[in-house]
Amino acid sequence: QVQLVESGGGLVQDGGSLRLSCAVSGRIFSINTMGWYRQAPGKQRELVATITISDGRTFYTDSVKGRFTISRDNAKNTVALQMDSLKPEDTAVYYCEARTAPWAGEHEYWGQGAQVTVSS
Repeated sequence: QVQLVESGGGLVQDGGSLRLSCAVSGRIFSINTMGWYRQAPGKQRELVATITISDGRTFYTDSVKGRFTISRDNAKNTVALQMDSLKPEDTAVYYCEARTAPWAGEHEYWGQGAQVTVSS
């Protein structure tokens, strides 16, 4: 089992910055990738960014490239999402996600979600 607890988020004005953090516990050694997803009202959950734990490779969806940065701190067992130049369309509930390696069953785990609201 893997447990994820998110922190951060909140209300910010257009062009502002916020930082989300995800604390990981449990079978940390089994995790292959971690990511951030978001879900706006009335829309499907979408991928924002991912990071590979072993080598730090990252992926970003086009709409956040150059504005968001995903990072990991293996010593502290945390993954963060730094969000700069925020836009009203970034408003959503943001979820932390962990995916275990194939040898561990490729299970997926989710955090409870953190609200991010960007006012215009």
